Amino acid sequence: QVQLVESGGGLVQPGGSLRLSCAASGSIRSINIMGWYRRAPGKERELVANIISGGTTNYADSVLGRFTISRDNGKNTVYLQMNSLKPEDTAVYYCSANVLTTTLPRGPFFYWGQGTQVTVSS
Repeated sequence: QVQLVESGGGLVQPGGSLRLSCAASGSIRSINIMGWYRRAPGKERELVANIISGGTTNYADSVLGRFTISRDNGKNTVYLQMNSLKPEDTAVYYCSANVLTTTLPRGPFFYWGQGTQVTVSS
């Protein structure tokens, strides 16, 4: 019913920047919270940042001041601008969305994207 498609991952040198995008599509009535999680090798998935529909944001301490989350409600799209990247930012990054659907049952339901690899290495 709802699909999240991420793009923008890749290989970047330490200190570089990347911008991730995630577009939600399908039977969407509204999306309350959109966010980004990541899973580094050998570690559990962790919250990177999220943003509520009104614009309130929340960041992990490890990315505060370096990453910026934003969203375009009209396009059901969330972005993650990542600056000053470090090798420890290497992970698979997953988009998430808490969705009220147009079909019954309406939810809200929590959806994940398929993940996009970010590798920070020289």
